[in-house]
Amino acid sequence: LVAELGLYAVRPDLEGLGIPQLMRVMYPVLQELGVPFGFGTVRHALRQHIARLLGRPGLATIVSGVRVRSTLREVHLDTPPTRIEDVLIVVLPIGRSMSDWPTGTIIDRNGPEL
Repeated sequence: LVAELGLYAVRPDLEGLGIPQLMRVMYPVLQELGVPFGFGTVRHALRQHIARLLGRPGLATIVSGVRVRSTLREVHLDTPPTRIEDVLIVVLPIGRSMSDWPTGTIIDRNGPEL
C-alpha cells in the first residue's frame, strides 16, 4: 500500500507552491498514517525538471521502467476499461527506506487516476 501524492491537487492551500512544498506538508501526515511510501507520476519529458525540483538527494527517487495501470473513469463498450501508462514514478520514502521499494514493473492503482 502506498499513498498517491496526486491528491494534493484538491488542497487549494497547496496549489502553485510546487512539489517540494507539497512533500514538506504531506510528509508528516503520511508518517502519521503509517504509509511506507508516497508516489506520484510524471511524464518522461519532465525528468530533468522534476529532478531539479526535488533538489536534496534522498528526499525522493525517480524510478523508470515501471508502468501504471488505472481504470478509466468513463467506460465505453468499444474501448478497454483500463489504461496502462509508461511514466516516471517519483517515490517518497515515508515509513521505509528506498531499498524496500518493490522491484515490480507495474503499479496497479486499483481504480482511476487521482
